[in-house]
Amino acid sequence: MLLKVSCNAAVAAYAGDQIQAKCRVVGQLPSRPNLPRRHAVAFSSPVAKAPLVQAVVSEGRASRVESGPGGLADRLRLGSLTEDGLSYKEKFIVRCYEVGINKTATVETIANLLQEVGCNHAQSVGYSTDGFATTTTMRKLHLIWVTARMHIEIYKYPAWSDVVEIETWCQGEGRIGTRRDWILKNYATGQMIGRATSKWVMMNQDTRRFQKVSDDVRAEHLAYAPRELRLAFPEDNNRSLKKISKLEDPAQHSKLGLVPRRADLDMNQHVNNVAYIGWILESMPQEIMDTHELQAITLDYRRECQHDDVVDSLTSLESIEESEAVSELQGINGSATATANNQEHLNFQHLLRLSGDGLEINRGRTEWRKKAAR
Repeated sequence: MLLKVSCNAAVAAYAGDQIQAKCRVVGQLPSRPNLPRRHAVAFSSPVAKAPLVQAVVSEGRASRVESGPGGLADRLRLGSLTEDGLSYKEKFIVRCYEVGINKTATVETIANLLQEVGCNHAQSVGYSTDGFATTTTMRKLHLIWVTARMHIEIYKYPAWSDVVEIETWCQGEGRIGTRRDWILKNYATGQMIGRATSKWVMMNQDTRRFQKVSDDVRAEHLAYAPRELRLAFPEDNNRSLKKISKLEDPAQHSKLGLVPRRADLDMNQHVNNVAYIGWILESMPQEIMDTHELQAITLDYRRECQHDDVVDSLTSLESIEESEAVSELQGINGSATATANNQEHLNFQHLLRLSGDGLEINRGRTEWRKKAAR
């Protein structure tokens, strides 16, 4: 039996309009005694800018929908390449399960959205859909991208039901790397509410060794990158550039024996990058979490974490010398650490390490601002 399905989705503006999607079954084809065992009917979307093809495949009595680039998800997704094709924008509605006790999105939610829009951008330009965002040459050579550094700054957390628009783009970064940047805006007001940047390095999937980016891969990868350098953080000596020193024992705060959950594993069978943020926050003192909110986080990924690893999370208040150095970089007067006269801003250093041999998994640094009075 073969069903022919027609789908039409119209996306209206945010200000009071509704998003509608209607699907209907148009009917059944009459039975044919000589009907082939496997066949497909293709149809295209009347709303799509580019040809979008989807097939309903019948095998015996079973039918299934096969989607290629430009399938149903692409038609319903609120994202697309910008006019010049060199960046990608997508809108997201903050859902109730993505907010915390303050009724605003958590930093993990923000990080997940960054990851989602990055993957959707990669798919929109024809990169692989297996989670690695690899080019044709990379797949032939078994090469993948792995995260080396992530830096996120949040100026205003979006609340439940807010609509966030995120723009992202990629550029080259040295001989073995690439970078991806993001800008987050409140879609209703156009206000910039956050920025982020990341660095990725190329690794051989089989040997787990880093590898230089060849000219062929670079040409494929940068075909969709801005022609001139474009940075989410163009300021000289900004926070994203700061080196993170190793946190030495004994740490002031710790949470030992953390174990990856099955839900922490990504489609590549490794602990997802966002899980590290949650582990870092596990060792933050509760009194700080009660009175402050995270305004910036930097993570240096130093080792892959597997599903059977046991992890220790260590945290200490950053030294006055370290904080003053950051303040000078940012053009801020005075110390950012807690003192008798100033507790508006606090900086912490973090370390994730394997419980058994103490090998480093991740170094982190966080900056916190006092919560606004209600």
